[in-house]
Amino acid sequence: MKSIELQMLQTLYEQDFHAWVEQTAELLRCLRRATPTHHWDTLDLEHLVEEVVDLGKSQQRALQSALRLVLSDLLKWKYQPERRSRSWQVTITRERLNIDELLQESPSLRRFLNDAEWINITYQRSRREAMVETGLSEDDFAIGCPFSVD
Repeated sequence: MKSIELQMLQTLYEQDFHAWVEQTAELLRCLRRATPTHHWDTLDLEHLVEEVVDLGKSQQRALQSALRLVLSDLLKWKYQPERRSRSWQVTITRERLNIDELLQESPSLRRFLNDAEWINITYQRSRREAMVETGLSEDDFAIGCPFSVD
């Protein structure tokens, strides 16, 4: 049987996520200070686990987004040399730095850069984006990623 506090916390999760985060964080602080069983029955473990999983997914999406931007601008750089701009250079540099930061904070993300299927999915999205931005056809771009992870 769920405690009233746990039911209230689960309802709060559905109604006000930020308030749920604050309340859950406070319960975790209490757990740290109190006896181990003192607040476990009020902690919304089900949603807490979901959010922790989502945090991992969020980091993966951030890596993919940064890589997609790098690849898209590298494609434009390669296939439209006459239109090269400082803006493309800035984006490529900024997003490479973002990737480096992500990998420093979470080295386990590096496995995605070694996953050929994951790289291909990211490249195909970048390719589509570059086609829209440049007006070039898909035949103008390499089918497979022409760049190394390095």
